[in-house]
Amino acid sequence: MIKEIKAAELNTEQFIREKVEMIRSAVGDGTAINALSGGVDSSVVTMLGHRALGDNLKTYFIQNGLMRESEPESVQELFRKLDVPVKIIDARNEFLSALKGIRDPEEKREAITQTFYKHVFGRLVRESGAKHLLQGTILTDVDETVAGVKRQHNVFEQLGIDPQKEFGYRILEPLIQLRKDGVRKVGSAVGLPPILFDRIPFPGPALAARIIGEVTEERLNTVRKATSIVEKKLRETGAFQYMAILHEDRVTGMVDGKREFGQQIEIRCWDSVDARTATPTQLPFEMLTGLAGEIIGQVPGVVSVTYNIATKPPSTIEAV
Repeated sequence: MIKEIKAAELNTEQFIREKVEMIRSAVGDGTAINALSGGVDSSVVTMLGHRALGDNLKTYFIQNGLMRESEPESVQELFRKLDVPVKIIDARNEFLSALKGIRDPEEKREAITQTFYKHVFGRLVRESGAKHLLQGTILTDVDETVAGVKRQHNVFEQLGIDPQKEFGYRILEPLIQLRKDGVRKVGSAVGLPPILFDRIPFPGPALAARIIGEVTEERLNTVRKATSIVEKKLRETGAFQYMAILHEDRVTGMVDGKREFGQQIEIRCWDSVDARTATPTQLPFEMLTGLAGEIIGQVPGVVSVTYNIATKPPSTIEAV
């Protein structure tokens, strides 16, 4: 049973001291590695890990082909300014090959998990000699996985999976007692700029969690362009999270006076504190119509844009 530390009760300086010591004690004189995605959780873990281990933590950004536009380079530059070196690993072909032909949401998540932990990081562990992986699992990830809501790619021991036996290295999870609001407080205290610790959540499976049906390079390009528009337009709303979802079914549209079976993008925008529950943000209708116009005008093949108005539960924040 994981003992939750609520954000209101969190002493950030004490938490940081304890987790830095926990990481040092676990790794000792050895080497650890961590994956930085640029999200809040992985960014905070990166800072804790480098405070604990310095050069004995090797930080990688895995370019899996599923990320936002220009994400690897922008994250690498942000952390360069924090004196944290980040190496970009190009694994796009491995992930797209692993996802080929898969439509079921849980099978997609499992393909990403196996490719990430067993193949890409397994290789990095062998090359670096590291025996530990630091990652940003938080309590909400565990809750949703154990409850069967959805299998989060970064949850293992709570499902009876031993990472040491399965992948060949131990996984350290310094944030596992916190939810998102607590992680943000630690991020501020550990020296992250607001552009990182206040960033909206982004799923571990990345844009694969925003595509219903098979993940292909063409469909990734579509949802990536729509994501860029949605994030730019909704950045100032103060919402907890917002996203574009690419649906699988083709829908009837009209282009240049002719019928076209095009694609449909669903916009989701949420008000929440810790992601356990959420309500759709009541966006002005003019903002929604403007969003729809930009997506249809700038993303080839899209003829329909919808807005999700279901709460969590019964909906979930991500679609897949």
